[in-house]
Amino acid sequence: MSSPSPDPAKWLRDLMQTEPAALWPAVNIADTGKQVAAVAAPWTKAVADFTAMQLTAVQQMTAPWTAALPGLGAAAEPVKDKRFAGDEWTKDPRYEAVVRTYLTQSDLLHKALDAAPLDEHSKAQWGFALRQVIDALSPANTLATNPEAMQLAMETGGASLVDGLQLFTEDLAKGRVSMTDEMAFEVGRDVGTTPGGVVYQNDLMQLIQYTPTTAKVHKRPLVIVPPCINKFYILDLRPTNSFVAHAVAQGHTVLLVSWRNAGPAQDRLTWDDYLEQGVLKAIDVARSITKADKVNTLGFCVGGTLLASALAVQAARGEQPAASMTLLTTMLDFTDTGEIGVLVTEPAVVAREAAIGRGGLLKGSELGQVFASLRANDLIWPYVVKGYLQGQAPPAFDMLFWNGDETNLPGPMFCWYVRNAYLENKLREPGGTVQLGQPVDLAAVDVPAFVYASKEDHIVPWQTAYASTQILSGDTTFVLGASGHIAGVINPPAANKRNYWTRPDPEGTDGAEGPVPLDADPDRWFEAAERVPGSWWPAWAAWLTPHAGPQVAARKKLGNAEFAVLEEAPGSYVREPAS
Repeated sequence: MSSPSPDPAKWLRDLMQTEPAALWPAVNIADTGKQVAAVAAPWTKAVADFTAMQLTAVQQMTAPWTAALPGLGAAAEPVKDKRFAGDEWTKDPRYEAVVRTYLTQSDLLHKALDAAPLDEHSKAQWGFALRQVIDALSPANTLATNPEAMQLAMETGGASLVDGLQLFTEDLAKGRVSMTDEMAFEVGRDVGTTPGGVVYQNDLMQLIQYTPTTAKVHKRPLVIVPPCINKFYILDLRPTNSFVAHAVAQGHTVLLVSWRNAGPAQDRLTWDDYLEQGVLKAIDVARSITKADKVNTLGFCVGGTLLASALAVQAARGEQPAASMTLLTTMLDFTDTGEIGVLVTEPAVVAREAAIGRGGLLKGSELGQVFASLRANDLIWPYVVKGYLQGQAPPAFDMLFWNGDETNLPGPMFCWYVRNAYLENKLREPGGTVQLGQPVDLAAVDVPAFVYASKEDHIVPWQTAYASTQILSGDTTFVLGASGHIAGVINPPAANKRNYWTRPDPEGTDGAEGPVPLDADPDRWFEAAERVPGSWWPAWAAWLTPHAGPQVAARKKLGNAEFAVLEEAPGSYVREPAS
């Protein structure tokens, strides 16, 4: 029996009444159109924005020429970039046109990247790379487009170019751009000169005890842990700007860790080694020499991260050897690491771990190049222009001499630090890391803390340093200094320079039980903070005094029977060059 024939008219009516999604359930035309439009919208907007930017750029680049013709335009805004501040850049309209074209195109490229529909991390990575290229292409960096260098060459009969070639050849042999007159300084003679002696050493560090300069000293010593990615004497430059000498003059027995410049014999040292053989050993020796119940501690940059980690390990062991902790430009929470974080990616860390994670060295020259690239227009190109194009050797500057005194790091230690701190941000998590066999909780460091940050710091953003106040459990004081990572810290009172911000006690808190917690929002803290002129050092010294214990007669003889003086400060480890 055959099936009935379909009614064509009914079939057509049913088809016309059927929703498209029912006919093609896998491809909903309406939704697909919306999806395409959603995907295309950001790019469409980016193209439109870029077109508008191009029109603005053309107007800016032609402004100097239209302004020169009556009735065609207003005078162009003066160039404010310090690279082109000299009079020679505006005397000849051809050079001015080159500069304005360069600046306009640079601005156009940055705005185009900002408008691109990319996530913030990708934008930051591309932005870093773009800035390196743009900075390198500055007209100031090329002889033919630098009128100051050209004028000087003519005035000296080419002698400036000959001198510049000599400076270039010398730097080529060094493998880096010179930023200061390195022959003007010698460690132990001009920098690192505070009197003292090495009272302990192992394969990782020397411990320096400094000679007291007061008749009485506080019972509890101050143990300083500098960053291991540079040499310690940034805290002991010259007598006029030595933080170490200042602390000694306040009546503290100061002991300082001088990290060894890692070589082949140290290329397997780990983060745990830096805690056990470095920070904790220094604390033990300091307590033995002074017979103090506790010590005051200070860590600078990664030295602060090591210090906080070591004290957290001790807390997990049921011990609390510190009476206080000072952290200078230190990160404990690595949520926002600034531009350095842009360079830390999973593939990059995996590659480092494969290369040096089980043994090997991270060369100091590599670290130096990374830090210099963060501020290329301050730390690279000005010295290229002055040195190679104008033949002017850099002047003597103690901070830049220290900056060029490179240090190596053991590969295993570096890889652990970068992965657990920068990449995965595990240090801030209670139990997020196991150090020296202990699950570490930084909140267990329940001691009074002084946390310092620098407002213009490009290595440790001040808001990130502030985040430590929300991790630590003790009564915490936060101070924000002016300037950058180094210049903000090294600001002696006698110089009467810069300023700092501190928060006055909130109204109505006098007599309140327990410490007043700091605001969780750093920007709100800053809004309530008051600006204080001059150095933050006296404020720190006043804060430290109550934790330093009673005063006792100063002993002129350094060390003790167990830890005798091995050699005079600054010791031999600090003089070891990077191999």
